[in-house]
Amino acid sequence: MAKWEEIAADKKKRIAESIPQEWRIKSKPTDVSVMTYPKESGIMSAEDLAITESTAVDLVAQMAAGWLTSVAVTTAFLKRAALAHQLTNCALEFFPEIALARAKSLDEALKKDGKPVGPLHGLPISLKDQFRIKGLETSMGYVAWIGKYEDGNSILVDLLEKAGAVFYVKTSVPQSLMVCETVNNVIGRTTNPRNKNWSCGGSSGGEGAMVGFRGGIIGVGTDIGGSIRVPSAFNFLYGLRPSHGRLPYGKMANSMEGQETVHSVCGPLTHSVADMRLFVQSVLAQEPWKYDSKVIPLPWRGVEAEAVNAKIASGGLTLGYYNCDGNVLPHPPILRGIETVVSTMKKAGHTVFPWKPYKHDYAVNLINGIYASDGGTDVFDTLKESGEPAIPNFADLINPDLPKIDMNELWSVHLKKWAFQCEYLEQIRLMEEQLGEKIDAIIAPITPTAAIRHNQFKYYGYASAINLLDFTSVVVPVTFADKSIDKKAEDYKPISEIDKTVQAEYDPEAYHGAPVAVQIVGRRLTEERVMAIAEEIGKLLGNEITP
Repeated sequence: MAKWEEIAADKKKRIAESIPQEWRIKSKPTDVSVMTYPKESGIMSAEDLAITESTAVDLVAQMAAGWLTSVAVTTAFLKRAALAHQLTNCALEFFPEIALARAKSLDEALKKDGKPVGPLHGLPISLKDQFRIKGLETSMGYVAWIGKYEDGNSILVDLLEKAGAVFYVKTSVPQSLMVCETVNNVIGRTTNPRNKNWSCGGSSGGEGAMVGFRGGIIGVGTDIGGSIRVPSAFNFLYGLRPSHGRLPYGKMANSMEGQETVHSVCGPLTHSVADMRLFVQSVLAQEPWKYDSKVIPLPWRGVEAEAVNAKIASGGLTLGYYNCDGNVLPHPPILRGIETVVSTMKKAGHTVFPWKPYKHDYAVNLINGIYASDGGTDVFDTLKESGEPAIPNFADLINPDLPKIDMNELWSVHLKKWAFQCEYLEQIRLMEEQLGEKIDAIIAPITPTAAIRHNQFKYYGYASAINLLDFTSVVVPVTFADKSIDKKAEDYKPISEIDKTVQAEYDPEAYHGAPVAVQIVGRRLTEERVMAIAEEIGKLLGNEITP
């Protein structure tokens, strides 16, 4: 065994040993799906199942009223998270003792003071491993970072704690983070709980699997090129990619720290927009702009949500849509997903019109160059520290053979990005003049595929073009791939080389049952509006849980 392999093996063993004996699975199921296992396991009680299948909104209300204890709620999620890790390999840290001590202290505070600690009082929140928690490791899928214990928290961790949250697990990520699948040399691959042959997405893939399995109720991820939205889509979840500056990112671990051309952002993965709203409102109530200088002092704007809800009530939304960005045509299940949302919104009386994606091929090329702008130096220097090999998945995006750009080239890239953002706004204004209406949002694919088979995620453009624009985006689960409906178009002629690769991957049999989602995209910093529209779409589709 190489030295790096020994370090990784020890870490993997420590994670496994952090699961109490009574929560360990004696005989793992052989089915491709593990979604029904919690009910069959004998490990979870009826109350545990009811708690973990509830909503965050309901749970915080019940804990605040004293009808449920945080210890009971935390225990239920700890059990289910333990099962999630054993079945999908989704955790990089699991710390039940710390979580239960925190839950107990919150229960005692409620009893003593007669009021909850904050809007998230007693609620277990799962975190992507990028989040630093004092006293715990943040390996982030790098062997070189194993054994480095944090001496402080990420800002969002502090604020969530202030709001009353309980932390219990940090979830797996791909090596480098720059991949929409989740595989690393520390614990291996994380699988999709709905089918072990499908990816859980990435880079917040551990969160996708954990929350998708209901080992978590609100998970927090990050997104620089689809890393919240792709796992949400692949696990039939809602996911928010807020605009940069809305939620705090300070003191996070990261690859390519200091890269400021395209910002990574934090956001939640949830089972409903109501829970998503609870998370965002709870964080903004802590006034994050007082802690992170990049956060815009913008409290929750209820008036924005009310304005959209008034338009919803009157069938007055104006929504654009596209099903192809000009680079890659999505697979049949995604095309059907877009059509389902479009026809549903039209039926509800809203105006829905075709939107022509403006220079998305240009945007994708520009952002891919940004990801590779240091020639892979940061990532490959980190790999050299331990001697671990690079995972093959990011070879197209991060490669030591790619040229490193200098400062003048970087300034040029900044100008190109700014110009593109302004041009896109102009396209929106021109269309609004033509329609005589304000465009509320755009319905679009988030990936060209349903939950994809392992090592087959090749095209990031549907997600990354939105990152370049810094627009707000919410993923809405729509339906599931169906082999009897979503037939392969045998006479299709690919529109690009990457399209040819993506089309060759489609197999109706292999993708049968895979989650299908769309993203709802709004202008920059329109979180309240886009979430309200996403919630309405979810309700009309029958996928939005009402607390």
